[in-house]
Amino acid sequence: MQIQDLAIPDTLKQQYLGQGIRELYPPQATCIEKGLLDGRNLLVAIPTASGKTLIAEMTMHRHIAAGGKCLYIVPLKALASEKYDEFGNKGVRVGISTGDLDRRDDALGRNDIIVATSEKVDSLLRNSARWMPEITLVVVDEVHLIDSPDRGPTLEMVIAKMRSRNPGMQLIGLSATIGNPKMLAGWLDAELVTSSWRPVDLRQGVFYDNRIQFEEGTRPIKQVSKNYDDLNLCLDTIAEGGQCLVFVSSRRNAEAFAKRAAGAIKSENPALAGCADRLQAGTPTEMIKTLAACVAKGAAFHHAGLSRNERSIVEEAFRKGWLKCISSTPTLAAGLNLPARRVIIRDYLRFSAGEGMQPIPVSEYRQMAGRAGRPRLDPYGEAVLIAKEAEQVPELFECYIEAAADDVHSQIAEPTALYTHVLSLIASGFVATRSELSEFMNRSFYVHEHKQGRLIHRAVDEALQFLIAAEMVVEVGEHIGATELGTLVSRMYIDPRSASAIVTTLREQETYADLGLVQLICSTPDMPTLYAKNADLAALSRMLEVRGADLWLPLPTDEDEAEAYYRGIKTAMLLSDWTDELPEEKICERYGVGPGDVYGMVESINWLLHATSQLARMFAPKFYPQIAECEICMKNGIRRELLPLIRLRGIGRVRARRLFNNGITSPEDILKHKKEELTMILGQGIADQVLEQLQPKKRDSDEKTSIDGEMPAAGQSTLLRFG
Repeated sequence: MQIQDLAIPDTLKQQYLGQGIRELYPPQATCIEKGLLDGRNLLVAIPTASGKTLIAEMTMHRHIAAGGKCLYIVPLKALASEKYDEFGNKGVRVGISTGDLDRRDDALGRNDIIVATSEKVDSLLRNSARWMPEITLVVVDEVHLIDSPDRGPTLEMVIAKMRSRNPGMQLIGLSATIGNPKMLAGWLDAELVTSSWRPVDLRQGVFYDNRIQFEEGTRPIKQVSKNYDDLNLCLDTIAEGGQCLVFVSSRRNAEAFAKRAAGAIKSENPALAGCADRLQAGTPTEMIKTLAACVAKGAAFHHAGLSRNERSIVEEAFRKGWLKCISSTPTLAAGLNLPARRVIIRDYLRFSAGEGMQPIPVSEYRQMAGRAGRPRLDPYGEAVLIAKEAEQVPELFECYIEAAADDVHSQIAEPTALYTHVLSLIASGFVATRSELSEFMNRSFYVHEHKQGRLIHRAVDEALQFLIAAEMVVEVGEHIGATELGTLVSRMYIDPRSASAIVTTLREQETYADLGLVQLICSTPDMPTLYAKNADLAALSRMLEVRGADLWLPLPTDEDEAEAYYRGIKTAMLLSDWTDELPEEKICERYGVGPGDVYGMVESINWLLHATSQLARMFAPKFYPQIAECEICMKNGIRRELLPLIRLRGIGRVRARRLFNNGITSPEDILKHKKEELTMILGQGIADQVLEQLQPKKRDSDEKTSIDGEMPAAGQSTLLRFG
């Protein structure tokens, strides 16, 4: 099927033809035949790199040409950024939204395509974004994640809400791995497109005894290292001009492999030296120094401990072919478009709390294997598992290579997920009675799977009873409605259990303490916490002795609850060090984390502090000013004494501290110093920027009249007056 013959806008056709895309892949052609451009819902379950994005893009441009608006839902912020870049510069307006979860973001409605995470879309629905009724097409990328215990319930509810609110819209679900696609397609009322076709042939095999066993034969691998099979496989790929991805079970393993690979590759590419310099310019932790050294020699590691900027540098260097291999935890396989000639799945056992080492699911193997083979660059792709014993070779073939894809199942019946989603349905006006609530849940994927749905209705009743007891929902006869508290909690996008704990504790406190507040938030279900090792207990106990008076939550008597308590304390200590202006590299060293971990925890608590300040305004107004200040301190990583300075544009935690240490403690103090002095402290560019903010604009002539001839308003304010 030729691009030239498709019913898509001419501008898009010319874009494709200019990129050398003249003919559709077979799965793409099947989508057209099944009604893709005629408004039919589709579930497209086809391999990675077989053209899912183009399927979505053609449909979006078709809708836009007809006056429609499109929503593209992704699971990860990094994937949202990737798709935003991919959809841009093609004659339509593209917007991205992954941030604040209590905003309607009405300005987004000016765009033709809005890219957002499922959590952000749920938030937009809760906050009644005005442009949502204008959506005519929803594309759900990685729709199989409806099976995820973490993200699945939100994704399922977003799909159900959008179909309820915009019943005439078209819906397209995209996935590479679904074992029961007919079940999901039935719920979506969608035509099903499945295929095993790939643009690059995928060979799957198991390595043992210096050779890869494929279904069609074997391939010997030169033994360079006597001890490391993964390194031999990697060097074999590089020797024939390819790149390699190595998936391992932990960050430590990823870093260890990258060091071994760098020592063997020994690249001298000047471009990689530049990448290493960019990495060194960030937070100079030992981990980043190691990464920079590896990158300079042609290898890298990639995991969630890296900051977004650091991961971006690694990904860019790999896409450009400079890096020859990346060792990674599964973060890299979860949606990012980063293919390689050979993918090595070294670790197929992974630690699970309470269960020990467990085999990874087939869906995870397929996500990783799907990265093998770069279209238009590689003649083939290889996905290779590593066996440690001869007996494991047939087992790995059976368990992964020959295994069917995992089925996906609804996760919405999990009671903890239902608390927030039941409240959302009530507060957002989707339901107003118990019967309407039951009717809405009957349209869920869960009930489509389990026709009776008794379990979910019992769980909904339990959630409703909790919400009523927590005074977030009121029930009068058959009618149910959200209270002011319930509406706020839903709009702020926090777990009702978190909100209930925060409100209860705020009401109980007589005196305020930053540490107590942070500890409280770190004890809520919404806050990710650090693992508390046995080696940490002595330091945590000392902290309880020294700072116990500032803590709001006592050590529980139940030993089963102690672990969660210590996790919260350890996380609160890290965040306390952050606001105490401890350098980032020191925090990483002290707590055994990476810059990405620090960023993630600060980002999480910033949001919860913002929500807590709004709850305090309503229920503990005496604490509101301190909580609002704590929010600013946490966002910037500063002590309170820097608050007047941090409000200036261009002044962050480092520059504010420099000013303060030089006796400049407020915006007024800045104007008392000569420009030359400020330049010595801040640098010329920032000094000019700060002075421009603080000095009143000079007016034409003698400043007695404004441009239109009127006198300036008496008492007109400048930024200085609010400093």
